Amino acid sequence: MAQSRVNTQYKIFVVEDNVLYAQILKKQLVEDGYQVKLFHNGRDFMASLDEKPDVVTLDYTLPDMTGYDVLKKIQRRMPGTNVIIISAQENINTAIDLMKNGAYDYIMKAPDTREKLSNIIKNIREADQLRTENLILKDAVKEKYNFRNLIKGNSREIEHIFELMDKAVQTQISVSISGATGTGKELVAKGIHYNSKRSNKPFVAVNVSAIPEGLLESELFGHEKGAFTGADARKIGKFEQANGGTLFLDEIADLELGLQAKLLRVIQERELVRLGGNETVPLDVRIITATHKNLANMVAEGKFRKDLYYRLLGLPIELPPLRDRGNDIILLAKYFVDEFCRENDMEPKEISEEARKLLLSYHFPGNIRELKAVMELACVMSNKNIIKANHLNMNIDNSVQNLLASEKTLDEYNHEIISHFLNKYNHNVRLVSAKLGVGKSTIYRMLQKKDLE
Repeated sequence: MAQSRVNTQYKIFVVEDNVLYAQILKKQLVEDGYQVKLFHNGRDFMASLDEKPDVVTLDYTLPDMTGYDVLKKIQRRMPGTNVIIISAQENINTAIDLMKNGAYDYIMKAPDTREKLSNIIKNIREADQLRTENLILKDAVKEKYNFRNLIKGNSREIEHIFELMDKAVQTQISVSISGATGTGKELVAKGIHYNSKRSNKPFVAVNVSAIPEGLLESELFGHEKGAFTGADARKIGKFEQANGGTLFLDEIADLELGLQAKLLRVIQERELVRLGGNETVPLDVRIITATHKNLANMVAEGKFRKDLYYRLLGLPIELPPLRDRGNDIILLAKYFVDEFCRENDMEPKEISEEARKLLLSYHFPGNIRELKAVMELACVMSNKNIIKANHLNMNIDNSVQNLLASEKTLDEYNHEIISHFLNKYNHNVRLVSAKLGVGKSTIYRMLQKKDLE
């Protein structure tokens, strides 16, 4: 029954000057469940073309124009319309010429014409339905990976990230994403891929740090049967899986130096050879990398190849820690609460003012990932439709908040504050200087005075 409803929506125009033969074709197509309209000349058919038929069956010889002329007019006015030529003439050259000029198929008038026509239209309809389903799916994916659906926030920092992502979408440039753990680096990579020209090709993610060093080369580049003990069959690596699409290399800083050289060669040559093989595999892969470490520092320390660093750098996107995103924390917290309640058939919950203040004052070392876990647990712990501060299970570091609890000299206070921020920002003096609004020389003098490294 459902199939008949689909067919009823499928509109077929039969253009045939032989009235009896036109009725025979119509009878078959109506039995197949289609809407059918008959025309006995080219003029009347062209006058009704705006009704947008899905398929046109076209007699090659009409009283007022040739099928070739009608086909050209259809191509001009309704490009992409499926046209099936039906002719009494068996001329292979004519058939080839018509197919080159846009006809879907060419069939001879014969006892089995109705059966052939029925099968051809069935194939066209199924292809159209598959195409429509793919477009719907593609639109759904595009909506899902819309930047603002993917990454929640409206802070100035996140708006800047959206601007950079948009620039990345417009070109094929490599992208390097940096930021602390839990800030959403893979979401940014997916957002770029699924909004780019490669969106209908694979997105393949590899966490470099999660794969043992001895297996990573095979995982990335693949291997042939017998390449090493246990290689019982050919394996296609992540690069080949991502061919035509995007390869996301997460935690790229953990790639050991030997593999860095091999990765550089694959990127430069745009081809690879599987382990144990001789066949060269051409590649068309966009590379997006991510790390929570400072790659520039690793290059200076000799832990990461300089040439590879510049190959991967491309468009750098640095994700801000959650603590620097202001009211985005509340926006994200509410989103996680709503999502958890919906998925678990719970009544909607609000976040109390007291809980909001606590969220805004917290450091969030685990960033967005930590916030999600905190809010999901809060949904479970709250008995009513409101989340209170005592429902938020956070490991709050009170070392700075309680700084004034003991009496110290101003120099001692300054030393503790600067030491705290140096530890917090991985001993980056320049960043601490900017955060605290003090000169770098002041920090260096204080460190020297206290005999600290």
